[in-house]
Order: sequence, then structure tokens, then C-alpha cells
Amino acid sequence: MRTRTRLIRTGLAALLAVGGIVTSQNLTAQAADNPYERGPAPTVSSIEAARGSYAVSQTTVSSLSVSGFGGGTIYYPTSTADGTFGAVAISPGYTAYQSSIAWLGPRLASQGFVVFTIDTNTTLDQPDSRGRQLLAALDYLTQQSSVRGRIDTGRLGVMGHSMGGGGTLEAAKSRPSLQAAIPLTGWNLDKSWPEIQTPTLVVGADGDTVAPVATHSEPFYGSLPSSLDKAYLELRGATHFTPNSSNTTIAKYSISWLKRFIDDDTRYEQFLCPLPSASLTIAEYRGNCPHTS
Repeated sequence: MRTRTRLIRTGLAALLAVGGIVTSQNLTAQAADNPYERGPAPTVSSIEAARGSYAVSQTTVSSLSVSGFGGGTIYYPTSTADGTFGAVAISPGYTAYQSSIAWLGPRLASQGFVVFTIDTNTTLDQPDSRGRQLLAALDYLTQQSSVRGRIDTGRLGVMGHSMGGGGTLEAAKSRPSLQAAIPLTGWNLDKSWPEIQTPTLVVGADGDTVAPVATHSEPFYGSLPSSLDKAYLELRGATHFTPNSSNTTIAKYSISWLKRFIDDDTRYEQFLCPLPSASLTIAEYRGNCPHTS
């Protein structure tokens, strides 16, 4: 009897040990599946919050120290404990300066990104020029900036407002390796973007009279390849200049889009798929689900 009991106990111990090894291997495999997840598991409240889990530092880049764009401000997670981060360059609109989109800097950086809000060479730069400047800013950020060691150079995205939004499309067209693009109430004379291979979230405003959605954001979205991970968010009760002020809806879906496609963090898929419904702040949301990138 004692021998039999001992054999049973030995067998159970062996099974538990194997189970522990398998569990450990599974956890390791899961972590290896996506080494770019940053920050705690997201919730609605965490992506709607004015600040995420990371403390943020910032540094100013003088226009005199760069070429190809007009300088700007870099916002980045202060801690290096989690390794490198994805990065995003953001352009202002026509006649505007980086101050007009500055609110996005600390808000996105606190969620685990390096964010570069830029000034352009002149405030009158057109979308094609702004697209080139966004790319020049990313090149500076990853190759010359004081925070280049904090950035994963393979995980980059672009955003922009108005003509900066049109520039966002230009940048994505020129550099297919970009992981995410978000034009905010974008303006561009070119309405067709079938060449874009970058997952793109087009944000329009139902009250936009400068770049009406019917002649800008909607045709931008409609021209993107059907096979592309793409979405169209139309803000309710909003104007062309809504992206110039802190906005929870813009932040919520921008964070989710950047996390999902720059970090490949599928924990954020829940906020994008199923497609969000119309609400007090959303006039319309279109897109393809589930995402495959």
C-alpha cells in the first residue's frame, strides 16, 4: 500500500512539474508573440483618461538644429524600464504652429509612445511638403535626437491636422513601412489613395466647412484599398478645428489605433472591433473588422 501511494504521489508530482513547465512555456510563448506591449491592460477609463500610466518628459528641438522641417517638441516616457517605444510625428495645419496640436504630445506619450509635435518650414506649406517634413522629423527622431535610443525604429506612425492631415496621407503613401496613419480633419486636393499600405484611421467632423467630409475625409477613406486595415471616424457636433483642443473621442481612438498597429497590441482591438456605434460624440464609424495587420 505504501509503495502504491508513493508511486501515485510521484506520478502526481511529475504531472504537476510537467504542467508547470508547459504553463511556463505557454506564458513565455505568449510574451514572445508580442514583445512590444507597453503598459497595463487597457480599459475604457484608461484610454479616455487625460494621462496614461507613464510619466512624461519633454525636450525642445530648435529649427536651427534640424533640416527638412521646422523643429518641434519631443514628448517621451521618462522611464526606460520597459525598453524601447514606438514613435509618432504630428504635423499642424495651414497657418498653424505645433502649439495647435500640442495637447496630443503628453497624452499619447503617457500611453507609451515617443511623440514629436513639429513646426513646419513655413505655416503655408502644402500637404505634399508637410508629408515630406513628417518623414524628415521621424528620421531625425530615430537617427539624431537625444531620445533615439528609446525608440524602436521599425514601429513608426504619422498624424496631422488639416493640411497636416493631408500630409499624413502623403507620408504614408511615400513610406509604406509606416505602421499607422491618422489624418485629423484632413485637407488635400488629391482625393484618391489606393497606393497606401499603412493602416489608416481617417477622422472627420460633421460640421467641418473648411474640409467638408463629403469632399475630403469620406473620399480619402473610400479610396483606401479594401484589403487595408482602415477606419473612418466622423465626430458629431465638431468642426474643422476640433482637433486643436483636447478631445476625448479623438484621443481614445487614436490611442487604440496606434497601440493596435504600431505596437501590434491586440489588447486594444476591443475598442475598434466590433465597430463603435453612433453616439453623442460619434456621428458615424466605418471600418473593416477583424483587423489582420
